Formats: sequence, structure tokens, C-alpha cells
Amino acid sequence: MRQRQLLCLMLLMASVVAVGKKKVVKEELWPNGEPMAAWFSDTTKVKVQDLGRQYVLTDYGVRQGTTDIQTKAIQAVIDRAAQEGGGVVVVPKGTFFSGSLFFRQGTHLHLQEGAVLKGSDRIRDFEIRETRIEGQTCKYFVALVNADGIDGFTITGKGTIDGNGESYWEQFWIRRQWNRQCTNKDEMRPRLTYISNCKNVTVQDVRLINSPFWTNHVYRSDHVRYLDLYIYSSTQDIKGPSTDAVDIDVCHDVIVRGCYMNVNDDAVVLKGGKGTFADKAPENGPCYNILVEDCHYGTVHGCMTLGSESVHDWNVIMRRCHADNTFNVLWLKMRPDTPQHYEFVRVENFTGNCRSFLLVKPWTQFYEKQEREDMPLSQCNNISFKDIKMNCGTFFDVRTSDKFALKSFSFENIDVKDEAKNGQFSAKVIDDTRVSNLVVNGKRIDQ
Repeated sequence: MRQRQLLCLMLLMASVVAVGKKKVVKEELWPNGEPMAAWFSDTTKVKVQDLGRQYVLTDYGVRQGTTDIQTKAIQAVIDRAAQEGGGVVVVPKGTFFSGSLFFRQGTHLHLQEGAVLKGSDRIRDFEIRETRIEGQTCKYFVALVNADGIDGFTITGKGTIDGNGESYWEQFWIRRQWNRQCTNKDEMRPRLTYISNCKNVTVQDVRLINSPFWTNHVYRSDHVRYLDLYIYSSTQDIKGPSTDAVDIDVCHDVIVRGCYMNVNDDAVVLKGGKGTFADKAPENGPCYNILVEDCHYGTVHGCMTLGSESVHDWNVIMRRCHADNTFNVLWLKMRPDTPQHYEFVRVENFTGNCRSFLLVKPWTQFYEKQEREDMPLSQCNNISFKDIKMNCGTFFDVRTSDKFALKSFSFENIDVKDEAKNGQFSAKVIDDTRVSNLVVNGKRIDQ
């Protein structure tokens, strides 16, 4: 009995000690030193059964297995769900063709495994409305899936949203042969998803493929999560022009986590407006608190691109990612016709293969400079790279200009192979460059 009492006393003392030693969780900070909200570390996914009544398309007369465009029938199901208090519009196994769809407050989209929501290959099936495209607000074709002004919108499931983009891609390249200055807007193409003026959004697990134009575009929204997505467009044969994976436009608090991205343009892109007076227009604005982590890039032009339509971006982190065949890891596009400021950007724990690891240069595509006496000098500052192991065509591809200033870049614990003949790293190119344990082609480079 006494031994049992002694054992209980020892266990009690151990529990008291354990309670006294609270587990200390290190607070994460953004690159500018501000604390990162707990929301960014919450990996909980949406459970479709918690979203309300389910409206299965085939229960409401929508047909699968036909190439007929069923926009009106599918929209009627969405509208019915909204009118009856909200719920989940379920795409069951099979293929359903549609033009532009508009989700309402309280409605969600779920695609069962084997389900395909496939866009029409005719632009006439997509509405023209005031929208946001290429850093400008204008009337243009909307996306296949649209959500505006919604709190809590979700897209879930193991199914596929297929933009059916090949005919649009063919037409674009034919037009470019005739007119080299053909813009993205000139060849009329819809996006795959467009989410605007929303908050508390999750897009998870689905396959997003073959978009005619940008794949995911989110504008003026916050607390948006893109989780474990497969995002693909062709990068061979008939390439999908400007099929960016995720375009983040005047947004804050955005996560891109666990995604596979293979597109014929940039993967994650920050946008916010373009033009000489872009910083004055109320529809434009900054992107900040952007976290990209645990992603896998196939072939992309830029893993993270700031520009070509950006005004002010800060607190951007890309970490624990791998690239099979990217053109650029971090691409800072500097428009001489737009006042731009990129700051507090961090790239860390990155592996793989690239043509250029860091690319900074003027971007003059569709350049339209106007006269402005108080034109601010564009700048990039507080850009850091840490724990990198890459095979590079060029590790350090930085071009200076009197139109922008570069300051306070840091390189720490980096081991790269650099095939460039004339692109060797130089700490003198950027003011206040800090170097710690930078190894290029087996040779350590000091400050």
C-alpha cells in the first residue's frame, strides 16, 4: 500500500512540473517584424458536410455526358441553393459543360471524384461584365467560376475544373503571328476562377486545368487559402499563353500551400495596378501578408513574380518549395511607367532547378509612360534568401536602372551551381548587400 501511495505521489509531482512547464511556441514573424496571425498556421481543411444542404446537379435536371452547354440549368441550381438559405452545389461524377457561373452568398462548389466541370470553347458563352484584368478595371469576359462579395465561399473535392482552353490557345498564337503586339485582352479568353471582394475563402484539393487565360484570379479579397491544388496548363506543343496559376490582385492574408503548379507563365503573381498614376487610382492597391509554402513547381516562368502590374507589395514569404524546371525563382518585374515598391520579401528552404534564381530587370511589355512631375522612384528593399540549394543557369541576374533603386538584399546559407559565364554574383551591385555562407560552384563568396 505504501509503495502504491509513493507511486501516486511521484506521478502527481510529475504532472505539476509538466503543467508548470508550458510548451512555448515560437511566434512567427513577417519579414518586417510584425507577428504572423495564428490563421496562417491553421492547416484545418473545410469539411463539405459542414456547409449545409447538398444540391446535386443531376437531381435538378442537369445532364452529364452531353456536350450541350448547360449554363442556365447549373446557374438555376446555384440560385435555388441561395434562395433556400445556402448550401453546396455538387458536381457528381461525369462531365458537365458550362459558360460563366455566378455563386451567391451562402453557396459553395463541390466536385466529387471523377466530376468534371468543363468550360465552353466558345467565348459567346461567357458574359461581359465590369471586372478586373491585367491591372485595370474594365468590361471584359468573366471567368467560368465567379464569386463576388461572398463571406465564406469554398471550392472543394477531388474533381476537376477544366477550362477546355486548347482552341483559345490556338487562336491566340495564330493572332500573334499576324500581330506581334496582340495583347492578352485582344484575343478574347475567359479565366478559370475569379474571386473578388470576398473573405474567408478556401479552394482545396481540386484539379484546375487547361484554363484559356489566368487560372485563378483573386481581387480585393482577404483570408484566402489555396490548398493542395493541382494546377496545370500545357507548356509543350500548343502552349497555354498567360495561364498563370494564382494571380493575387490587391489582396492581403493569402495562403498558397501544398500546390502543384505547371503553367505556361508565372505560378504565383502579385498584382495591384499599372500605369504612371497607378498609385492614385482607388481600384488599385497593395498586396501584403502572402504566404506560399510546401509547393512543387513543374515548368513555370516564375515561382514568385512581383509585377508586371504591381504598386506596393510587402510581407511575402515563399518557403519549403521545390522546382523541377522553372525559368525564375523570384522575378521582380520593374515597369518604368509605373511607381512600384517591393519590400520585405523572403525566400527560404528552396531546392531544384532554374534558369535564373533571382531576376530583376525592367519590364516594358505594353509600355505606356505618361508625363508626371512627382513620379516616385521605384524601389526594392529588404529582400532575403536563406537555406537554398539549386542548380541554376544564372544565380544572380540583376540589372540596374536609374528608374529604380535596389537596397538591403541578404543571402544566407546558400549552395548553388551556376552555369552563367558572365553572371557571377557581386555584392556591389545592390546597396547594403549582406552575405553569409554563400557557396557558388563550390567556392565560398564573402561580402
